[in-house]
Amino acid sequence: MNESLDPLLKPRSVAVIGASRQRGTIAAEVFHNLIEGGFAGAVYPVNPKASVVQSVKAYPTIEEVPDAVDLAVVVVPAKQVCDAVEACGRKGVRAVVVITAGFAEVGAEGRALQEKLVAIVRHYGMRMVGPNCLGIVNADPEVALNATFATTQPPYGNVAFSSQSGALGLAILEYARELGIGVSQFVSVGNKADVSGNDLVEYWGADPATRVILLYLENLGNSQKFMELARTVSRAKPIVVVKSGRTEAGARAASSHTGSLAGMDVAVDALLGQAGVLRTDTIDELFDVAMLLASQPVPRGKRVAILTNAGGPGIMASDACESRGLEVARLSEETQRALATFLPAEASVKNPVDMIASASSAQYERALSLLLAAPEVDMVLVLFVTPIVTDASDVANAIRAGASASDKCVATCFMGRRGVPEAVRTLREGRYPSYAFPESAAAALAKAARYGEWLAKPEGRRVVPSGIDRDRARAVVQSAGPRWLDPAEVQTVLDAYGLRIPRSFVARSADEAADFTARAKAESGVQQVALKLVSDTITHKSDVGGVILALEGPEHVREAYRAMSERLAAQGLAAQMQGALVQEMVAPGVETFVGATRDADYGALVAFGLGGVQVELWKDVVFRVSPLRDVDARAMTEQVRARALLDGFRGAPAVDRDALVDAILRVAQLMEDLSEVSEVDVNPLIASPTGVIAVDARIRVR
Repeated sequence: MNESLDPLLKPRSVAVIGASRQRGTIAAEVFHNLIEGGFAGAVYPVNPKASVVQSVKAYPTIEEVPDAVDLAVVVVPAKQVCDAVEACGRKGVRAVVVITAGFAEVGAEGRALQEKLVAIVRHYGMRMVGPNCLGIVNADPEVALNATFATTQPPYGNVAFSSQSGALGLAILEYARELGIGVSQFVSVGNKADVSGNDLVEYWGADPATRVILLYLENLGNSQKFMELARTVSRAKPIVVVKSGRTEAGARAASSHTGSLAGMDVAVDALLGQAGVLRTDTIDELFDVAMLLASQPVPRGKRVAILTNAGGPGIMASDACESRGLEVARLSEETQRALATFLPAEASVKNPVDMIASASSAQYERALSLLLAAPEVDMVLVLFVTPIVTDASDVANAIRAGASASDKCVATCFMGRRGVPEAVRTLREGRYPSYAFPESAAAALAKAARYGEWLAKPEGRRVVPSGIDRDRARAVVQSAGPRWLDPAEVQTVLDAYGLRIPRSFVARSADEAADFTARAKAESGVQQVALKLVSDTITHKSDVGGVILALEGPEHVREAYRAMSERLAAQGLAAQMQGALVQEMVAPGVETFVGATRDADYGALVAFGLGGVQVELWKDVVFRVSPLRDVDARAMTEQVRARALLDGFRGAPAVDRDALVDAILRVAQLMEDLSEVSEVDVNPLIASPTGVIAVDARIRVR
């Protein structure tokens, strides 16, 4: 646990520098919230122009406070902040929260001021939240710290929340209170000049009072550190994230398959998925998921039973569940017979279980208990539409009773007005989440089930493939300069990393191409060759007639080389032809694709998918952020939509999946070892029952 954050989140005393007597100002509201919230320690207002602030004795400077101070909340103009924090350092204050804005977020002058502020904090060994933030909350009654200027304090609970936006933080605290979601701690990190989201994930991961971690992020900061921390913490408690910035700010110039497929947000999704972090699209969904995971067990599977008193909502719930990847469970004959013993003949005992509008609270209790006990059910979604005959609060109590003996996940949806608010309150008090509409409940259950799937998988391990000659590959890329490597250089690098390639030769003329073909046939019995355009500037060779397959004999190759030259000349591309690669034809198999590109923020992004000339058309590609574990690489081969082709489609033999995994790990290792390489495309990588072979590849050095 990062104990350096204790003075921030568990201080024994707090000073507010700039505390004001004028209510309605930020400085006054921060001080008021500390007093009004019942902070368990001492609170000291610091104001050089007032002897008393809000009925509490004030001090002209922090250094004149007679007692030790753990935490100082700084609310003074930006140009005074550094002096105030310097005084805190001399005083021995252990942590500061800088509410004041006007730092890195406003431009070069503000950035310089922030750098000076950080230097002061580091010099004195303090920790700092901010600047430009809303503040912090620890709702534990034994601490009762509300060092924010928010007008609402959420109830105490087991959800910790960090927001990179102060304004959004205000709305979030209000929304949490409205939904009845209890908060353990809240931190508005602002500019993250010192304390970051990574620090908080580590701290909350070890905090016994926190069960769920919520993050609103605008950027991940140190993304590699975040991934390693989140992998570990997610094994103990869920992390749920909303990250803004899904779309491209401008068009990206991509000169490879991997570059064109890897959009700005792909790296974020890949990284979060590898670490077991749940990503939501909206704040609404963030809290929907939090409400479920904060109170219910994590589902052990994807099979959901739906219990309802109205057919329409039951159908809506079924559609919502299946469209989000859940399975509407097939109830066993035994379960159906048991339901039929107490439900009316008009009821449907198949899933969804429609007890019809006359369903009583007793029937809800008994049916729910039965469904939760069924081995074919992993979770239950209970729907209730308020009819005239049944009281909503009675049903809420029945749900609590029916689920009390189960360790399976239960979500509810109460629709209508009459009695519903009271019923929802009853359910939430019993720690059963309730949603206004089936779709919201289904989305939350689907996220929770995905988290359960991730937990059930092995953690995996880092694997460094054997037989790699780094020095040989490094010598090629370091001498190349910024350009695409030529085919001979590509072959050298791939061979150094243990990726098998067919016998091939770069010909600069038709005669050279024919001569190589003759030698290959005489020395190795090569029967057929392919002819492929060599060009630094043309990426899609087949589009310009730059790929000719299954050529037999030297004369056919000579003619094909000349025909390719003429085709390019007719298109005005003759100057872009630097020769042709004559390559041994390989046995047919499944065309796959392995690539990598280097992202400025997230490092190496590794891709796997179905390959060939249509890779960018189908975009059946899965991404992961390097470094990869063995489970990451294997999951990539399992998550492409056309994975049936790898397993043997319509009688075809299954490919060597282990060889594919090994190839992915080798490309990932190449990107880790050779920082000069910016992009790699191995397309197609032919996969067969006997292994894989790289038929074509491109490597770019930056």
